[in-house]
Amino acid sequence: MSIMTIELDSDAVKKLESARLSPRETYSDVVRRAEFPLKPSLARDLLEDFKLRAGSSPLTEEALDHLSEAQANPSRSPSHWG
Repeated sequence: MSIMTIELDSDAVKKLESARLSPRETYSDVVRRAEFPLKPSLARDLLEDFKLRAGSSPLTEEALDHLSEAQANPSRSPSHWG
């Protein structure tokens, strides 16, 4: 097994420390136990995630509504969307 050094902010280290089940549990053990939410899969979800990270969405609400409808009902999507 290889070992890699990573840099963490002090608040992240405190979070890892508080998640340890025992003093003998390593940070690697804590990370292996962690559950991370799945990445969003719909266009609206991806753009919402983008807004959280970047501060704004490149698409209008109307465009997001059209994309959501197209993903929910692909057979009813306009043919010019590809």
